[in-house]
Amino acid sequence: MDERTIEQVVRQVLRSLGPGTAVDPARAAAAPAATRGLDPKTDYPLATRRPELVKTPTGKSLTDITLEKVKRGEITPQDLRITAETLYLQAEIAEKVGRPQFARNLRRAAELTKVPDERILEIYSALRPYRSTKAELLAIADELEQKYGAKMNAELVREAADVYERRGRLRSA
Repeated sequence: MDERTIEQVVRQVLRSLGPGTAVDPARAAAAPAATRGLDPKTDYPLATRRPELVKTPTGKSLTDITLEKVKRGEITPQDLRITAETLYLQAEIAEKVGRPQFARNLRRAAELTKVPDERILEIYSALRPYRSTKAELLAIADELEQKYGAKMNAELVREAADVYERRGRLRSA
């Protein structure tokens, strides 16, 4: 496989991942309620039709990501992560095409971009049946809400705690 083909494959993968837009903290806080006036017919997929909206978490544009820059170490794993801003934009599009549940999932994912990967894995494990007490799950919900501002995810964990309690799926204290 020649270099040009590899670069095209890398670009295609990056476009499918939707690497994101740099997030201004004030803008990110308002993002769930805000809309950008996107039109799914003309703006989706964002990486192809609105590439100016798609930036890496470090502020690079899609055209900045090349195989040569990867080889030189100018592109880091952080440059390939999706950002809250891109997820909020995708949620707006999902809502406009009649997929409200998918839009909610994207917004929850946007909230989780603030949570360290290791902590997400710990929370995932804690949410498995019989792994946590109700108090432990409620503490996770409080952490998500207070430490990370992840209100939708906190609500989901509280709901899981209640469901696990009703179904007898909690760990004994």
